[in-house]
Amino acid sequence: MLYDTDAQCEKIKKKMTREMGLGQSFDLGLRTLHLHGVEINLYFVNGLADTEQIIRLLGNLEIQQQMRKSPVFDLLYDRLTHQQVTICHDFSKAMTDVLSGLICLVVDNDQRFILIDVRQYPGRNSEEPDTERVVRGSRDGFTENIIENTALIRRRIRDPHLRHEIIKVGKRSKTDICLSYIEGLCDPDLIDIIKKELHMIEVDALPMADKTLETYLVKQGYNPFPLVRYSERPDVCSAHLFEGHLLIIVDTSPSVMIAPTTYFHHLQHAEEYRQSPFIGTFIRWIRFVGVFLSLFLVPVWYFFAENPQYTPAFLSFIGPQEEATLSLFIQLFLADMGIEFLRMAAIHTPTPLTTAMGLIAAVLIGQIAIDVGLFVPEVILYISIASIGSYLTPSYELSIANKVTRLILLMLTAWLNLVGLIGGIVGLFLFLVTTKTFHVPYLWPVIPFDWEMFKRLIFRTSKSNQHSRLKSIKRSISRSKK
Repeated sequence: MLYDTDAQCEKIKKKMTREMGLGQSFDLGLRTLHLHGVEINLYFVNGLADTEQIIRLLGNLEIQQQMRKSPVFDLLYDRLTHQQVTICHDFSKAMTDVLSGLICLVVDNDQRFILIDVRQYPGRNSEEPDTERVVRGSRDGFTENIIENTALIRRRIRDPHLRHEIIKVGKRSKTDICLSYIEGLCDPDLIDIIKKELHMIEVDALPMADKTLETYLVKQGYNPFPLVRYSERPDVCSAHLFEGHLLIIVDTSPSVMIAPTTYFHHLQHAEEYRQSPFIGTFIRWIRFVGVFLSLFLVPVWYFFAENPQYTPAFLSFIGPQEEATLSLFIQLFLADMGIEFLRMAAIHTPTPLTTAMGLIAAVLIGQIAIDVGLFVPEVILYISIASIGSYLTPSYELSIANKVTRLILLMLTAWLNLVGLIGGIVGLFLFLVTTKTFHVPYLWPVIPFDWEMFKRLIFRTSKSNQHSRLKSIKRSISRSKK
C-alpha cells in the first residue's frame, strides 16, 4: 500500500531523523506496523524501555472484525493492556518522554500520540547506604532511579495527602526533579519558593544532579556549612516529611535533599531512634561531644601549649614534652592535612588495597614521623581525636565544614594568640546566627530559643515530636519573614 508523503507517520519520521538522529543513534529504535491498512510507528530507546513489556503489548493488538469501523487510534488506546497509557498532542513533549524511556505510538492520519510508560532504568538494587549504617533498622536505601525512590517513600507513607510533583530542569538534559511533601504539613510558602526557583533555572544540564541543583536553590556562595541535608535512607526522609519538611529528589542521584534544615538537623542519626530513649540520648550526647572536639580541641590545645601561663593547674600536662624541628603550628597543620590526604586517598583507593594504605598511614605517617622528630606525639594524639570527632558527624558535608573551620581557628590563634582564638569563636557564632536556609534560622531551636524543641534536641524522648516540630518550624519561618 502506498502512503502519502504528507502523512503523519512520514512527517514524524522526518522530524525524528532531523532533530533526534533517527538512523544515526543506534539506541533510538523504530518499529513499523500495519493495522487494518493503517501504518503505525513505534518509537523507543534501547536500554530504557522494557523489551518484554513492548512484546506483550504488541501481542495484544488483535482487533476484532466487528471493531474495524472504529478509528485505529481509538482502538489502540482502548485495547492496550497497560496501566499507564496517555494521549499527547505535543511532538516535543512526546519525544522528551521517548528519551525518558517511554514508547510512543504514531498512527497515520492522526495528529495525536500514544505514550506508554514501560521504563526500566538500568541501575543497582536497593541496599543500605554506606554513610548511614545502623545496627537495628531497615537495610534499604535510595538508588539512582527516581521512580524506585518515590516508591520507597510511598511504601512508608500511605497518607493520601502525600504529593510527588515532577518538574523538568535543563534545556538539554531535561532532568526529572521530584518535589515530595505532605499537603497540610509542609509550609505552602516553602513549596512556592522552591517551585519558583526551579522554574527560574536556565541551564543546559545538571551534570552533578542534586549538587548542581543545590547551587541554584540555596545561593550558598562560599559558605562552607551545608544549607540542605542529604540522606540516602527512606526512613529518615519519611520522618522528615511527617515533620513538615520538603524532599527534593533528582533522577540519577541516590541522595535526597531535605529542606529546610538547621545545623542540628545535620547531627541527627537514625541509630538514635533505633534504640531506647536513654541509649538514644547517650549516643546523641557522645556525638555532640565528638563534634565539639572536632571544632575546638586543636585550636584550644595549641593556645595552651604556646601560652603555658594561661594553663590551669589541673591542665598542667598540656603541652609537648619533647621538642621537634618544626613549630607546633606547622606540625598541627601538616598533620591535619595529612589526615585529609588519607581520607581522599581512601575514597579513590580500590577496596583490596585499603588495608595496605591503612598500614602505610599508621606506620610511616604516624610512628616514623615521630621517631625522626617531625612531629611530637601530642600532635598526633590531638589531631587523631579531632579527626575521630569529624567521623562521628552524620553529615559528610558538615564534617568537612567543621574541618575547614578548625583550620581557620588554628590559623587565627597562631596569628593573634588569645584575641584570635576568642575572636574566631565569636565570629563563627555570629556567622551561624545570621545564616538562614529558606527563611529558617540556622541555629534554631537555640537561636531563636524554643524551649520545647531545645529539650527534644538534648534528650531523645519516647514520644513523637512531629507535630510540635512542625509548629515550631512554621513559627520560626513566620518570625524571620517579619
